[in-house]
Amino acid sequence: MLMPILQIHSEDMPAYAIVCGDPARAEKISRKLEQARELAFSREYRTFVGLYEGVQIAVVSHGVGSPGAAVCFEELIRAGVTTLIRVGTAGSYTADYPAGSVIVSTAAVRTDGLTRQLVPDGFPAVADIGVTQALIEAAREQESADAATFAGKVGVGITVTLDAFFAGVEEIPHRKYKQAGALAAEMEIAALYIVSTLRGARAGAIVAIDGFADSDLAAEYDPHTDAVGQAVEREINAALRALAALARQDQV
Repeated sequence: MLMPILQIHSEDMPAYAIVCGDPARAEKISRKLEQARELAFSREYRTFVGLYEGVQIAVVSHGVGSPGAAVCFEELIRAGVTTLIRVGTAGSYTADYPAGSVIVSTAAVRTDGLTRQLVPDGFPAVADIGVTQALIEAAREQESADAATFAGKVGVGITVTLDAFFAGVEEIPHRKYKQAGALAAEMEIAALYIVSTLRGARAGAIVAIDGFADSDLAAEYDPHTDAVGQAVEREINAALRALAALARQDQV
């Protein structure tokens, strides 16, 4: 069956997928796969499939922001994907996790507009516990292996999903989210968790910290530093290893 937006056929899709915002990052991740091939590049949605440690995996870009990303997640699940992991970047709320750190998102604060049209206010956006555990294990194994060069550290906790990247006249209550214990802010995880919950899929997310969302800590934003690049590489490797581990568990 053809997915009309992603322009992929369900018979080509595996059960496991990594999703990311940038089509160029999807291509970069695909280079880590064996027998990788590109299935489609429609709008912001670029789809690759290949093998990682013998497991068939898809890599798909979803663009920036929850509405467009949700279209991607919906069609992937309709095409037969049952496990999704988002890799991306986020702004930190705490000096404990500077640029170069990696955070596994256990749940997301729903400040976006998209999920309000899908579920009632108060309904939580929560990661699958099995996917989260696999990500934590993979990320911490890599942290130990790269201890001499790891610029930041691995964190585990709640993230905030926003719609606005640049400030307007309304103030985003970053300080309140920080005081409540949120670790970082990004733009798509709540959509991933809500869509996956609604459609019976399982999902998790891991983000590389590329700066600070807290204005008290903020410096000039530069997501292209070596530390951020290394963190992105580590989160990608952790996501691939987590999916491979989950696939092995599913076969038992």
